[in-house]
Amino acid sequence: MAVAPGRSPREPQAGEANIRGKTLYLWSDLWPAVDHEGEVLEFFGTKTRDKVSVLKFMRKAMRRYGNPQIVVTDRLRSYGAAMREIGNAHRQETGLHLNNRTENSHEPFRRRERAMSRFRRLRSLQKFASVHSSVYNHFNHQRNIESRA
Repeated sequence: MAVAPGRSPREPQAGEANIRGKTLYLWSDLWPAVDHEGEVLEFFGTKTRDKVSVLKFMRKAMRRYGNPQIVVTDRLRSYGAAMREIGNAHRQETGLHLNNRTENSHEPFRRRERAMSRFRRLRSLQKFASVHSSVYNHFNHQRNIESRA
């Protein structure tokens, strides 16, 4: 990638990963992927952010965790299209700060990804993401969620 002098290459944004120099999208901050307590339920990696990818992830997550009461997303149009097709459009909420919990849920994943110097294949990214979320949830209990008693 050619970079102008004095500038650094673009770092991956939230929900993105670099594999062999190409940007892939992580569906880590989607619908039932993070529950109401901030626990990561599901990671899903894909090359595109289109309706087909969203439908694939939603069906997989709904099979495992059931139908969610509320679905919080950002304003990407493919989310709305997928929600209409599934029949959950009335449960979708979009807002400026509503998805902060999901945006922050993959920060530990990002730190570990940087330490590993990125991933080479989508398959290895998917395997690492699924194992990382379950191990992280087991050992990291957030203080504001648990009671002192």
